[in-house]
Amino acid sequence: MGGGLVTCAWVALGGALGSVARYALSNLAIVWFGEGFPWGTLAINITGSFVIGFFATATLPSARWAVTSDARLFVVVGLCGGFTTFSAFSLQTMNLVHNGHIARAGLNIGASVALCLAAVWLGYLLALAINGVRGA
Repeated sequence: MGGGLVTCAWVALGGALGSVARYALSNLAIVWFGEGFPWGTLAINITGSFVIGFFATATLPSARWAVTSDARLFVVVGLCGGFTTFSAFSLQTMNLVHNGHIARAGLNIGASVALCLAAVWLGYLLALAINGVRGA
């Protein structure tokens, strides 16, 4: 997937927008729910997983929405890459364990894995339905 300077600029712009959105949602979750559990990170990972599953499937060459490779890279690599926070998930889970909150750490791991996999699957199914594909 080569990618010249223009492609890199699109990925960088998507990453910047995704990072700002992640920052805003993380802060909002702290205001709403406090800092006892990484709710913002969990919501971001679920949302990002849905978006990447939906967009990547809905914009395949055989799909209903034809987009340029730069547009796909802007969303999938840039926006979703800047938005999702798996590294933050890992650090926060480690901190929960380190601070003796084993059950919370387990909940964070289980909920993140199960719900993100479900979200990417739902995004995939929704895109297939919109594209009129059956049983793929």
